[in-house]
Amino acid sequence: MLDQLILFVASLAANFFSALSGGGAGLIQFPMLIFLGLPFGVALATHKVASVALGLGATLRHLRESHLERRFSLVILGAGLPGVVLGALTILQIPERAATLSLGVLTLGLGLYSVFKPQLGMEHAPRNRAGAGLAIGMAGLFGVGFLNGSITSGTGLFLTLWLIRWFGLDYTRAVAYTLILCGLLWNGTGAVVLGFIGTVAWDWMPALLAGSVLGGYLGSHLAIRKGNLWIKRAFEIVTILIGLKLILG
Repeated sequence: MLDQLILFVASLAANFFSALSGGGAGLIQFPMLIFLGLPFGVALATHKVASVALGLGATLRHLRESHLERRFSLVILGAGLPGVVLGALTILQIPERAATLSLGVLTLGLGLYSVFKPQLGMEHAPRNRAGAGLAIGMAGLFGVGFLNGSITSGTGLFLTLWLIRWFGLDYTRAVAYTLILCGLLWNGTGAVVLGFIGTVAWDWMPALLAGSVLGGYLGSHLAIRKGNLWIKRAFEIVTILIGLKLILG
């Protein structure tokens, strides 16, 4: 019962901040699974399955705002899902420390980039939706999808910033796309693949799912209520913390 309570509280906190900032649930949830005794591979598959519930909780709140465009959603799914599958198939072959150190440097860079770009994501100004701009954007989505399928900590943050920097979304819309499409569908695909090639600790799942759904809904609600500036600040705090944790180990 104590382990289940710890799992629920950790999952609730991780997914609340993830829904508020547009990613980063793995900062708390994934290391907690390892701390409580799961091997790396089992913790990875278990976290990926539980993270789908974050997308479900966020979807329940964000769909009421109707910010998502159907065509652009299909672009994100079509470009990103192949990367997710490829990443999930290769993650267990990549040296863990090298992967996490590289991801830490990149994630820290995301946060600092946002800090030094005060107007980044403050206005919705769509761009690069056709031609060469769209092709480059889809290549970036494939790369982010690969990271999402292979590495667990904070890769939704990469999608959030890519949608803002390349496609011109504001933070509110970018986070909605990330939580619904990445949280629910990308993570769902990665969970299926890892479920087949790995092992999931199903007896740990009830507490993780409850915390993920509730945290995802509450974090999304606060993000929608507070708007772009709050989300930008939350994004910067979460990315810098994740980057430092991954670098320092």
